[in-house]
Amino acid sequence: MPTIKSFPLPDLGEGLTEADLLTWLVAVGDTIELNQNIAEVETAKAAVELPSPFAGVIVALHVSEGDTVEVGVPIIDIRVGGEDGAEPEHAAADVDAPAPVEESDERVPVLVGYGVAKEGSSRRGGRGTPPVTATPNGQNGKPLAAPPVRKIARDNAVDLAEVPATGSHGDVTREDVETYLKGEDLTETWAPHRTGREERTPIKGVRKHTAEAMVRSAFTAPHVTEFVTVDVTETLTLLESLRSSTHFADVRLTPLALVSKAVLVALRSNPSLNSSWDEAAQEIVTKHYVNLGIAAATPRGLMVPNIKDAHELSLVDIARALADLTRTAKEGKSSPADLADGTITITNVGVFGVDAGTPILNPGEAAILCFGSIRRMPWEYEGAIALRSVTTLSLSFDHRLVDGQQGSQFLALVGRLLSTPMDMIALS
Repeated sequence: MPTIKSFPLPDLGEGLTEADLLTWLVAVGDTIELNQNIAEVETAKAAVELPSPFAGVIVALHVSEGDTVEVGVPIIDIRVGGEDGAEPEHAAADVDAPAPVEESDERVPVLVGYGVAKEGSSRRGGRGTPPVTATPNGQNGKPLAAPPVRKIARDNAVDLAEVPATGSHGDVTREDVETYLKGEDLTETWAPHRTGREERTPIKGVRKHTAEAMVRSAFTAPHVTEFVTVDVTETLTLLESLRSSTHFADVRLTPLALVSKAVLVALRSNPSLNSSWDEAAQEIVTKHYVNLGIAAATPRGLMVPNIKDAHELSLVDIARALADLTRTAKEGKSSPADLADGTITITNVGVFGVDAGTPILNPGEAAILCFGSIRRMPWEYEGAIALRSVTTLSLSFDHRLVDGQQGSQFLALVGRLLSTPMDMIALS
């Protein structure tokens, strides 16, 4: 006897209570397997794919793409057991009424835990809205397209149903969307987002979380920023030498890796920079581990994934971790775990040709180091003026946790280690 199983939005961890449904990866009538990805959702921290806890046939989708859904709200009904073509005894009579769901206390697999929110809070989408009927191209519903293609379409306000599909399986490709855009009147295409000469973008997902976190940080932690300009010529010389070493043959070694190593070494004698303020307990929490955050600009906005237990890593391992971290972030695939529990952050504004900045602390951390661009400049060297490679480092810190002396000593030590990198190697 087939039954209808309802799958609610699972607890995605890190205290997150809602998510935006970006893309359905399945349609009504599809037969799916256990753990097959059925949807892509974006939380305040990251975009993740949801695996199905059941194998069976999809009966109904209760949420539309773009809707914000609370944890615990049913998003999909799946018919399990029995023949795929059999009509289940609980199936909905028409699409205007959602299919009744078998009530059960059994837990279903989720990404991070089992906690669910109580239903009843206001939301867009969910049980109170008609289910979405989605079927492949050539039938009577939503066209097929990969998640990146759907994102391009959303960003350009394109209805995929209007785009001629040329994919091998009847799916809409990236090229199809680009061809469609070239032939469209973009003024009309963008009309839902523009008013006169203005364009309005909903504040959602990662960008919303970042904005809230930065405001909270700026108005909670008393920021102090200090600057130091240092000669890093010897560090760049060391960098070139290491790149030719067989130990770094398969690693992309960058100046950021050496800056990261200098920060990790300097923290050993300046632990206050690796602490947090526990307001509820009225305690300062000093961390004896370093989860090194790296601020990354991504298509979803600013994200700060971190390298777990970076203090235990060699320079080779740090370089590999940096490459993996930045690639994953730029692809928009950083998980909530990648973004959680950072202890100190580095932001590299030098890649944008910027010399310095006054960065805002990542909430819950005591300090953030800003690494500026490296420029060839006249510099006093061995009693004469010479062209040297120079950069500016700036350090913002929480003055509740770090006083001026501690912050200054830490920043000066990072600068000294980058000026004389053999000291950094000796202390590693």
